[in-house]
Amino acid sequence: MATVSIRDLEIDFGTIKVLKTLNLEIGEGEFIVLLGPSGCGKSTLLNAVAGLLDVTAGQIWIGGKNVTWEEPKDRGIGMVFQSYALYPRMSVRGNLSFGLKMARTPHEEIEKRVAKASKILQIEPLLDRKPAELSGGQRQRVAIGRALVRDVDVFLFDEPLSNLDAKLRTELRVEIKRLHHELGSTMIYVTHDQIEALTLADRIAVMNGGVIQQLASPKEIYRRPVNRFVAGFVGSPSMNFVDGTLKMDADGAGFVLSDGTRLSLAGYEFAGTPKDGQAATLGIRPEQVDLVKTSDDATVLPIKLTMLEPMGADSLVWGHVSGTQFSVRIDGEDHVATPATVDAFFSPSQSSIFDKASGARL
Repeated sequence: MATVSIRDLEIDFGTIKVLKTLNLEIGEGEFIVLLGPSGCGKSTLLNAVAGLLDVTAGQIWIGGKNVTWEEPKDRGIGMVFQSYALYPRMSVRGNLSFGLKMARTPHEEIEKRVAKASKILQIEPLLDRKPAELSGGQRQRVAIGRALVRDVDVFLFDEPLSNLDAKLRTELRVEIKRLHHELGSTMIYVTHDQIEALTLADRIAVMNGGVIQQLASPKEIYRRPVNRFVAGFVGSPSMNFVDGTLKMDADGAGFVLSDGTRLSLAGYEFAGTPKDGQAATLGIRPEQVDLVKTSDDATVLPIKLTMLEPMGADSLVWGHVSGTQFSVRIDGEDHVATPATVDAFFSPSQSSIFDKASGARL
């Protein structure tokens, strides 16, 4: 296991700043996921750690050693790419052992490492097959195995599941999580799939515009996003956002919708002192809304329901709150008549409130 330290890292492509004075500390054995939309800089950061890109400024330390200008082969990392990049004329065994042969590793050691990796990844019956004879999931296992045989302390994954279908993604996601538990190695994983991030990570670094917006546990990012970008990017379907103004009066904190409806915010923990009349955005996730009252501290939320979207185990009910599109997640067995205007309920302590101008959490 090894630590990874990114210190004041900057990467420019001509006049375009891709990474902007980025700092990130990764502990031994930690599974970090870099999450963000296309073009946010997550793959650029991973490639810099791997030594595939030169940095403009800053340093990269792996295992207490400054590797900023070291060659990739000298950094003690194993990398799994988005494409399988297997040698088509070699068997699985040949693909796994090729890098070790090039490094002049003794034959006995190669056999030992290939056997260990193939057992961990459950590809022992496939060792004599060619890549063309494998499924997409099997090919990706081989690609992971090729990194695994290097016996390194840090593994880098660049969207390794994006080329697979939904079922295979789920299966391999479980395999990667199991692999991390077995090896205990430090892993850095790039994805734009929030489900992968939430299920795999010890901590998630949500990136946008070359900057880490929030670095925290999956639970913290999901429940207490630091700004509207993080809140909107994490969660499927996205968090509901409704604009309005804060109202501080004798009844306590409230949120006034554009149609004049006042919602109580009793129980919400503000990060600072809220201002009366401040323009704000109320954020509520679809599963944080109930169509029946389930607690005494729930706040009434009037919704005009327009459509029911069955999704199997659960369903989404779509509608509008104060003219803004809004969704509610309900049990798949529940039936809701649409169109209809109903009183829904949410707990302010579970919601999020953001400053409308800056997007920062209030």
